[in-house]
Parts: sequence; structure tokens; C-alpha cells
Amino acid sequence: MFDLLIQGFAAVLSLQIFMLMVAGVAVGIVFGAVPGLTAVMAIALCLPMTYGLGPAAGISLLIALFVGATSGGLISAILLKIPGTPSSIATTFDGAPMMEKGEGAKALGVGIVFSFLGTIASIAALAFIAPSLAKVALSFGPHEYFAIAVFSLTLIATLSSGSMAKGIFAGVLGFAVSTVGIAPVDATTRFTFGQVELNAGFSILTVLVGMFAVAEIIKVAETSRSQAAGVAPVIVKIKGFGFSMAEFLGQIPNAIRSALIGISIGILPGIGAGTSNIIAYIAAKKRSKTPEQFGKGTIEGVVASETANNAGIGGAMIPLLTLGIPGDAVTAIMLGGLMIHGIQPGPMLFLTQAPLVYTIFAALIVSAFLMLVLEFWCLRIFIRLLAIPKHILLPVILVLCAVGAFGLASRVFDIWTILAFGILGFGFVKAGIPTAPFIIGFILGPMAETSFRRGLQLSRGDYTGFLTNPISGTFLGLAVVSILWQTYSEIRASQRKAAAGLLKLGDET
Repeated sequence: MFDLLIQGFAAVLSLQIFMLMVAGVAVGIVFGAVPGLTAVMAIALCLPMTYGLGPAAGISLLIALFVGATSGGLISAILLKIPGTPSSIATTFDGAPMMEKGEGAKALGVGIVFSFLGTIASIAALAFIAPSLAKVALSFGPHEYFAIAVFSLTLIATLSSGSMAKGIFAGVLGFAVSTVGIAPVDATTRFTFGQVELNAGFSILTVLVGMFAVAEIIKVAETSRSQAAGVAPVIVKIKGFGFSMAEFLGQIPNAIRSALIGISIGILPGIGAGTSNIIAYIAAKKRSKTPEQFGKGTIEGVVASETANNAGIGGAMIPLLTLGIPGDAVTAIMLGGLMIHGIQPGPMLFLTQAPLVYTIFAALIVSAFLMLVLEFWCLRIFIRLLAIPKHILLPVILVLCAVGAFGLASRVFDIWTILAFGILGFGFVKAGIPTAPFIIGFILGPMAETSFRRGLQLSRGDYTGFLTNPISGTFLGLAVVSILWQTYSEIRASQRKAAAGLLKLGDET
């Protein structure tokens, strides 16, 4: 094994492949950082460039793009409160408040280091436990996927601090919006109102850009004439990555838990890093000694999100390499890239083309280190973005968002879509409704609906199939326990609040 790994390093550290990987990671970071551009676009655009390269060079370039783009999303998520990719949604929850407190550079440093550690952890999982993990994941059917989706939806209450009713409303609205278009099983059109453009539903990217990027631009534009808007964020000089060794060691348990979540969810086809970063954030908040600090600028939230989304890289590669099954859109394009170069992923890949498999492992490790070095080197350049006046920066971002939306399917309709969701997101801000439950409902809605209907088909209309299946029954039981616990916690909190109010009233009288 180690001989093969050394051969892999020898291949990727040749001058040609190494330079290609440096360029790939740099381009990937740019695609991840710009709202509207994604890892899928970066790999799809660069795939034709690999036709004239050998298998090792071509695959190494695609992997470098994948790693760079997944990590690059944290830059705009922290500096601009706009997630560059769906995998960076939860990074905005605490990264942006840290930036507003003058700790933007520290948040970037934390995000970069734990992105690197998440990637390395997932590569270790890929190298040592890939085949056995993939077999477990593939035993999941519609019943299990439906139960996981339901369990994840019940976690919405955790992100609804302040008002569970508003959080549930946002989650249900997100679920409802996800049903627009052609139904997944019987192909019935729903809520399209005769518009052909709505047949495919709303793209996650247009919803994301609208709810976060455009809404933030409208919000800043509203306050542009106020005195507070003219005050530039404080930029503090930093040493190293901006955090202490004690802070780093204190986040190790959080990082391990988040990496396990990212790897586990990355293995499951169809879910991906867009969900794992939110689940890891919720888990970190539940386990934290100071959950009230979440959403106000704590490094725990940034660590959880960035570790989990990068851990999904290795997780998504496990079913791809061992069974030839792509877990998300990025690995689907990677599968095409592998086949273009004559590589057929599957159980026999480790036997017939072992040297190339270990070249892929080496490329992942080298890309992770390149990502760490390039982002550290550019850290001080990134924070200089804060010095650009908002009235110049935000219109440029709006144009980039529109270009990214148009690039999805070459439709002007998608530009109108991001504007519409931007107005909806701004309405959420004004009404004090959290955006995260809406996004969770929108992402998990199609998975829950499709799995539910397929599960019913498999059990011939028998609803008890979801309960008698051991794995789905366990997750549905956990969902019920989660709802009861959240309800109990909400009642206890309101009782304490009422008791505190009575005591205060008694003291005044």
C-alpha cells in the first residue's frame, strides 16, 4: 500500500502535474468564492482541457478544482455574508457576525485550517475504510432516506432560536417551494401556472443566491444613507492564522464530530455537503457549553461548517471509486472525467488500476496542502476586500450573481428568480424570520417526497413499512424524541421567562 502511495506522490509531484494542480486549486478557490459560481461549473469548464492530458494529470487537475472550490466558499460567506456555494451556508451564521465584530481575519483563518483538517480526515477515511463504508451506505433504500430526511427536518427547531413558530413557518415554506415543477414519480406538473420555465422547479443555486446575496444587497442598500453604514469594519492585524493554540485544541472534539458527520453524509448519494454543513452546525450548537453564542460570532460554528463540508470531499469519493456511483453533481462530472481517461470505477478498480487509485489519493492530499498554503498566502489580500466601499463592491457582486444565474441554463428567467428570492429573503429579514430553516426545507423536501413515494411503491401502499424497517424505524423514533424534547425545552424556557418577569415585577412593586 505504502509503495503504491509513494508512486502516486512521485506522479503528482512531477513539475507538469504539480503546476496544473496549483492552477486548479487557485481557479477552484475563485469559483467557490464568487457567488453564483460553483465547483460543478469549474470542473465542467475545465473538463475539455484534460482531453489532451494523461490520466494522472487530467484527474489531478479535476481533483484540485474540486478541493479548491469546496473550500473557497468560506471567503464570501465570511467577508460578504454571502455563501459562495451551498456547502458554505452555515459558515455565514457565525462567520459574518465575527467579521462585523472585527474578527473577519480570525474567522477566515479558522475556516481555512479546519477546511484543511476536514479534507485530510476524509482522505484517511477514503483510503482505509472506503469499501466497507460504501457497502453500508448502499444498503439504504427509500424507507431509510425518507426517515433520515424527516429526522433532519425536525432539527429545524434548533435553528429557530427566539421563535419556533417562525422557524417552522420558514421550513414549511421552503418545503412548499421545492414542490414547484414536475413531480418526481408520476410527472404531474405542480404550481407551474403554464410557465415552461417552472417545469424543472427552482435551482438550489438561484434560491441560495437570492435568499442570501440579493437580500443582503437590498438590506445594505436600505441603510446606505445612514451614518452607521459609512463606518468600515475594523480590520485587526493578525499573526499566523489569527487564533491561539488553546482555541485550536478546544475545537478538536467539535472538528472530529463534524468530520464524521461530513464523511457519513458525503457517502450517501444525493445529499452532499449542502446538507452536511448545516447538520454539523446544529450538532455543534446542541453539544456546545455556550449555545447562546451561536449566531452571534463564535468560532465553534465556523469550525463545524467548514470541517463538515470539506470532509464531504472524501465521503463523496468513496461510493464513486469503490462502486462507480456518484454522490452529487460534482462527482457525477468526475465520473465522466474518469471514464474519458479510460478508468472504470467500481470494485475491481482497486485490483486492476491500483497505482492510479493511489495517484488519486496523493492528488487529494497535495491539493489539500496547496489549498492551505494558497489561502493562507492570500488571507491578507482577502481581508483588504473589506476596505472597498460597499457602494462599489455590492453592485459588482449583484452583476456576478446575475451572470452566475444566467450561466446555469442560459435563461433570463433565472435572473428574475434570484431577484424574486432576494425580495423574499429581505422580507424574512424585516419580519425576523430565520432563513436557515427555509433552506433546509427546500433542500430536504425533494428527498423526503421522492423517498416517501418510492417507499410506498415498494411496500405496495403499506405505511407500516417505514416503521418495521430497522434503520428507518430508528430514525423516525429519533425524530419523535427530537420533537418532544424541543417542545419540552420551549415550554421550560417560556416558563422560566414568565417566572423571571413576575420576580422583576415583584421587585418593582
